[in-house]
Amino acid sequence: MIYLAFFSLLVISIGAALWVTKRREQRVQLEAEAGKLYSHGPRAQHPRIDVSHCIGCGVCAEVCPEGNVLGLIGGKAAIINGHKCIGHGVCAEACPVGAIEIVNASPSISAEMPRLSDAFETTVPGIFIVGELGGLALIKNAINQGRDCIDTVVQRLATQTRRDASIYDVCIVGAGPGGISASLRAVEKGLTYVTLEQDELGGTVAKYPRRKLVMTSPVELPLYGKFKKREIGKDELVALWNELAAKAKLQIRTQERVLDVLRGDGNAFTIHTTRGTHRARTVVLALGRRGTPRKLGIEGEELPKVMYSLIETEAYTNANILVVGGGDSAVEAAMGLAHQKGNRVTLSYRKDQFGRIKQANADRLKRCVDRELLRVVFNSAPQKIGETSVLLEVGGTAHEIPNDYVWIFAGGTPPTEFLAKVGVGMGMRDMTEAAFLESQSTDAGVKVGT
Repeated sequence: MIYLAFFSLLVISIGAALWVTKRREQRVQLEAEAGKLYSHGPRAQHPRIDVSHCIGCGVCAEVCPEGNVLGLIGGKAAIINGHKCIGHGVCAEACPVGAIEIVNASPSISAEMPRLSDAFETTVPGIFIVGELGGLALIKNAINQGRDCIDTVVQRLATQTRRDASIYDVCIVGAGPGGISASLRAVEKGLTYVTLEQDELGGTVAKYPRRKLVMTSPVELPLYGKFKKREIGKDELVALWNELAAKAKLQIRTQERVLDVLRGDGNAFTIHTTRGTHRARTVVLALGRRGTPRKLGIEGEELPKVMYSLIETEAYTNANILVVGGGDSAVEAAMGLAHQKGNRVTLSYRKDQFGRIKQANADRLKRCVDRELLRVVFNSAPQKIGETSVLLEVGGTAHEIPNDYVWIFAGGTPPTEFLAKVGVGMGMRDMTEAAFLESQSTDAGVKVGT
């Protein structure tokens, strides 16, 4: 009788476990189907899973900084939200059996991007592009490319005779992660250089919200060495950059925007800026893809209370605030502002649900809404911004809401016009593994910065 009871309990336990597993897989499959509504898959580097080696431990899904990019289906790891993947590579590092490698996007995913050589050189000899503008996301990739690009410049210039000491060896455009890395490497290698930045040291990263997590893996910084922390916040990274810039006495000219780059006599370039001209033998463009903030084109958008980036949430309290956008930047800004004393925050998004935000942000946002710290209004868009209010259209009906500040996160206009003027060739870049294999003339699998 005891054995029968034990056997019955065992059967029930196994049945319950199987039911839970099946329900979990069904949820994952539904989420994977939902993910297809927002994307055709990963846009750049992403994990490729060898299911013949996968043991279904689920560690890859647990360690992913972006949340539910991966999940278990049929006892094997699978990509369920490919559009959320930005290629951290932590999943590949964590896999205990080496069943994951980081590769580039599928053949159907390509983009209008600069045509670059393996050495990051554009179709204009002597002009290089590093970082996000070249097709790879992540700060660590920009840092690696900035460093490696300067090494290429050093090799290139070693075969040339310097004729004019007034001409820099390299002009670095942009002082974000790629530009800072390139500048530090230029100092390290003894090159003459000038770095031009239209905003402040740190570029776009400096404008991220405070305490935003910006890197999730170690990286090698010139003149510093291995930065070993696996989680690095924006404040800490920018502080490190400022410290290194001061120690290395970096020649960074901030608030100076580059207008044009022209090739002159003797294979030197003339760089025209808002504050003058510079001449250099080579040029490294570390601009990023965000470019100029995209505007909505509505009445009142020119008012001083309308902004396109948020640095210090603490500076805004006891205010009626409207945040416009459906990406991570908009969501993070709205949540940051909502936690400040007395703020009444509305997050407006033109679609009926968020589709491309990190899972961690989605979870935090739900908690904020549940606690009534902010409200989210889907299917909405501002129509007119006034001194003390905003006309918000919701489902075809206009509503006037009180307002003190407006933040717009509608993306940016990539610097494609500038690149065209400079003469950089553009094209539909094949971001596939096969294309990279062909360009590198090797049969080995392609792996990018993990």
